Amino acid sequence: MNETIEKESLNAVTEDIFDAEQYNKPPLTAGKIVLRCFIAFFTVLFLLVIGVYLTLLSIARGPSETVRNMLVLSARQASATKWMPQLFLDEETINEIYENSDKITVDVMSAEEYAEKNKADNETQGVVVEDEWDGASDGMVLKIENGSTYKAYVLLVKDPSRVFVGTSSDNYDNATIGMDIFNVVERYDAIAGINGGEFLDKGGVGTGAKPMGLTYSCGTCVWNEALRRTFIGFDSNDRLVVSESMSYAQANALGIRDAVSFQTGNVLIDSVDGNISFHYEDSNTGTAQRTAIGQREDGTVIMIVTDGRTASSIGATHNDMINLMIKYGAVNAAMLDGGSSAMLYFENYFDVFPGFDYSRLDTYQQRGLVNKYQAFSSPRTIPTFFLVRREAE
Repeated sequence: MNETIEKESLNAVTEDIFDAEQYNKPPLTAGKIVLRCFIAFFTVLFLLVIGVYLTLLSIARGPSETVRNMLVLSARQASATKWMPQLFLDEETINEIYENSDKITVDVMSAEEYAEKNKADNETQGVVVEDEWDGASDGMVLKIENGSTYKAYVLLVKDPSRVFVGTSSDNYDNATIGMDIFNVVERYDAIAGINGGEFLDKGGVGTGAKPMGLTYSCGTCVWNEALRRTFIGFDSNDRLVVSESMSYAQANALGIRDAVSFQTGNVLIDSVDGNISFHYEDSNTGTAQRTAIGQREDGTVIMIVTDGRTASSIGATHNDMINLMIKYGAVNAAMLDGGSSAMLYFENYFDVFPGFDYSRLDTYQQRGLVNKYQAFSSPRTIPTFFLVRREAE
């Protein structure tokens, strides 16, 4: 009996001590709460990073070279991610993947064969070309194309003389930053436009101050560097000229009025001496946000921008862009800068074209950006754009 009483007394004393300790325990301060939240957040972030790294490592070293190559080539498309493959693969393997992806296979057909093929494809798909301009706004039509890995926006401009290169600066020598697409369309009072040529963008943090390669705007050469680049521009007859290289003398001899340059290997389709050539890169499986410009035989300009880096649209490949241009009958076409530079603007497009619900558009789209820009950042400042003048009243 006494033993039981002693045990109960001991337990009671222990509980009293415990309660006293709890009562006297200092309360958590705001600093301690914040510290614990930071520790928890960075622990989860660290585990997530490790998980992603191990997943990518298993893919890179795993049995599927197709998936590995696609990831490596997709990382190559963006300045900010070019370095990532080096975490998992040796330089020799990466260079081999790059070299294979850069191999071009050229398919050639006569202009007559191409025209017949497009006519047959349109009939198969039920496309009535005569009705194409029904519902046009300001001489333009906006269409949406959904591929297996991308969503694309296609702008058709009937009058090629309205398409020109807009610049972010009157004097690139003194420029320190480019313009975003909203500011440049305001500067030129343009109704539509897409991003243009290349600029220095090491690590994806370039300001877009100056273009790279030969550049023309409204009949004037505004930048001239001795760099071999894909050349994309319009001559004085409003015909699109695409070439894997172009000198200042050659451009002037051709009467180039507006043009930009973008890296190398970016001619998609060209027309020479009655033959149409398609420059496929069958091993280039990298997906990305992409921008391209093309022209049909009747002069119609084709501007294409794709979404990318989202769950619903991881992006288009080089060959995807060729196939889209073929669908719209391009006889000349080339890739422009892409990635985070990929932008298509059309003033109040949601009011004049079907398929757009204003209430579901994000802030930039409600201002006129047609494609969906990447999350957590604003549209980039870049040096050149292909813009569309308003129709003369």
